[in-house]
Amino acid sequence: MSLATYDKGELSVCSLFYAYSDDTNSFIVASAEDTNHIRHIKNNAMVAGNILLETDEVAKIEGLQFRGEFFSLEDKILQQLYFKAFPYAFALRPKLWEIKVNYFKLTDNRLGFGKKIIWESASL
Repeated sequence: MSLATYDKGELSVCSLFYAYSDDTNSFIVASAEDTNHIRHIKNNAMVAGNILLETDEVAKIEGLQFRGEFFSLEDKILQQLYFKAFPYAFALRPKLWEIKVNYFKLTDNRLGFGKKIIWESASL
């Protein structure tokens, strides 16, 4: 995924590996606390990002845009979800974070050119 952050007039974007939890509607990511994006997040937890399927065929384009709030991860079950997806990361003892998603926009050309599906949390 690509993740964008903003704080005090400065933008940052980074690439992160992720696991997704359907149960909590959250992405789980790992990142060191001394990165630009985490420094931003400590002052402004609102983030945006995207995930895309790489293809040269227009009819197969799929991409997901999202917005959410970034938190330090405390949930042991979600930690296990991340390490199940990336077992080699366990030995590195990374700092894990949760992105609670409140907005999704899916573009899926397999459903028709430019087909977009939008979901927003009822708690917005």
